Amino acid sequence: MAGIIRVLKSRPALIVSRLILGGIFIYAALDKIAHPDQFAEIVNNYKLLPPMLVNLVAITLPWLEVTAGFLLVAGIWVKDSAAIVGALLLVFITAISINLVRGLDFDCGCFSTAGSSKSSALLLLIRDLIFLLPVLHLLWFQPSVSR
Repeated sequence: MAGIIRVLKSRPALIVSRLILGGIFIYAALDKIAHPDQFAEIVNNYKLLPPMLVNLVAITLPWLEVTAGFLLVAGIWVKDSAAIVGALLLVFITAISINLVRGLDFDCGCFSTAGSSKSSALLLLIRDLIFLLPVLHLLWFQPSVSR
């Protein structure tokens, strides 16, 4: 067990978690930033927000994703960025879960606004739960920066 903890605390393991998580979130944000109107339609299709908030979320969410992803890749404010990504994942998990329970067929808009990427909500949940693993890794083992 001590060997596993030593590996998880190692700089290379932490770098891998940062790069994977940051890269995923940067990639996920790019198409949404390029096509905010299409992403707004996807956000609206979740049927979770009042119409007046849909555009605000569709415009700000991708920029939050890309910023947190960039900070992770760059190794800046790692714990804070991981916490933001973790919070976003929890929001995504909640939104997907609600629509899974409702039985709605929806495009998650996770990596593309093309509108043809309907996936099983259960698979989306499992994927997002797996994405939480590097978040937890960074939150637990990334050394805190002295201030």
